[in-house]
Amino acid sequence: MPQIIPIKDLKNTAEISEMCHTAKEPIYVTKNGYGDMVIMSIEMYESTMKRLNMYYDLDLSEQQIAAEKTKDARQSLGKSREKYEI
Repeated sequence: MPQIIPIKDLKNTAEISEMCHTAKEPIYVTKNGYGDMVIMSIEMYESTMKRLNMYYDLDLSEQQIAAEKTKDARQSLGKSREKYEI
């Protein structure tokens, strides 16, 4: 279950930092009863960004496959071998 805290609790920086490092998901911050911000540890942020980049790369690959913009791996490797005399 996500943790939700009011913005006034951000005054307790050490406690918030501890929450961010022990939580397995982002912490939602509310202002006047409405969602305002999300905070998380650097580790969680980096992990999330890696996952998003992987999804982006997969989507790009699927688009290239659908547009038939792919190359045969054996032909590409063969050309590389010829070019570099491997």
